[in-house]
This record gives sequence, structure tokens and C-alpha cells, in this order.
Amino acid sequence: MAADSKRRSFKRVVLKLSGEALRETGGHDNISPPIVERMAREIKEAHQSGMEIALVVGGGNFWRGISAANKGMERSTADYMGMLATVMNSLALQSMLEEMDVPTRVQTAIEMKNVAEPFIRRKAMRHLELGRVVIFGAGTGNPFFSTDTTAALRASEIGADLILKATKVDGVYDADPAKSPDAKRYETISFHDALTQRLGVLDSTAFSLCMDNDKPIVVFDMMEPGNISRALTGAPIGTLVGQPTKYADA
Repeated sequence: MAADSKRRSFKRVVLKLSGEALRETGGHDNISPPIVERMAREIKEAHQSGMEIALVVGGGNFWRGISAANKGMERSTADYMGMLATVMNSLALQSMLEEMDVPTRVQTAIEMKNVAEPFIRRKAMRHLELGRVVIFGAGTGNPFFSTDTTAALRASEIGADLILKATKVDGVYDADPAKSPDAKRYETISFHDALTQRLGVLDSTAFSLCMDNDKPIVVFDMMEPGNISRALTGAPIGTLVGQPTKYADA
């Protein structure tokens, strides 16, 4: 499975990006245009291969609702502010993709018709069929749900083959690799084993949605240049969580 010549076979994916990853480490700007440009170029490369791509991006580079709630802000208000942060990141990605001639639509769970379409499931699927990248902003439109849950929900709604979760680590380990030098990285692991070992692949609500709707998850390191494109085009990187045989190498 080490060779890029062997690729997992799938057609439609949801790529989950961290909002914090859009910010330069140690930088002062909430969004780094060079980072957004790199992500967009890798998404474009996969898009040109015929992949149907939907994106969900977090908002942690601007605002983290749960952190504000822990400091005394009313949770629902804090979460709605976080949803608005995801829309800003969605628009930044859309702008960069369209600069590269990649047709893109932003759909939001909270209606804001001057800047984006409202989320309509059948319309989103039609955009994908027509070769457009679709970015889902504003989370689920409800407080108390993470963008991990948004990715799991939208993947289920649009019939995506799997979810690609871009992180700062190269997969799922049996222990924290930062604290345990002997931690083992899994190439594949079942939903059941990931759950019983409490590996924290996604938050519990998102993980339950994926498990109940049989949506495999690939966890991979997005900080390595080229990895977003590799993951989107099926290269066997990171850890596949779900049925190991469902997306066998093609």
C-alpha cells in the first residue's frame, strides 16, 4: 500500500479542513493567502482528475465557540459566531479556487443570499455532477454541533463515498505520538475498534453519524505539501477508518 500507483477507488468525497490550518504558524493574520493558495492548487489538481469534491472548513482561525462559552459567553451565541467564521473561510477558498478557474459554489446552512446559496441537498449534488466544487459553510446551522459533525452530515446527505479529514498528524495512532515514541500508526482500523479504543478520530456525534451511515474516514497530514491532492485522488496515505475492504486499492 505504500506506492501511489495503488489508489483507493472512490468518486465523491467530502474534504474536512481545519480553519486554524489557514493561518500561518506564529503569524498575525487570520488567513494566510499563500496557505489558501497551496490548498486551492492541490484541490484543483484532484478536481482535474474528475473527482467530485465538497469541502467543509472550520472557523478556529477566527473564533472557537466552545472556548468562548467556557469563558462565560452564552453557548448558542458563541456557536453562531463560529458559524459565521466558517463562512469567511469558505469565501476565501472559493475566491482562490475561482482565480484558478475551478468553478465553485458556497452553500450555507444559515441563509445569507448576498454572499452564498442556501444549502439545498439536491442542488449541491447537481453542482457536483456538473463538475463544481461545493463548499459547505455555517456548520449545520445549529449550535452545539462541530464542523466535524457538519462533514459527517453532509457526506451522508450527498452520498459521498468517504470523508477526508486533513489534520496535523499523519494518521490515527494507538496513543498520542507526541507523548509516546512507541505509538503505533494504523493503516486501517474498523469503526468498532476505533470506538472501543477511544481514539478520537472525530467528535462523538460525527463519529456516530459516520458509523451508522457507513461513511469511511481517511485521516491524513495536510501539512505535507501535496498530501491534499494525494488524499483526494485516492493515494493510500494516512489511516482509513471503516471497512478496510470497502475501498480496496484499484
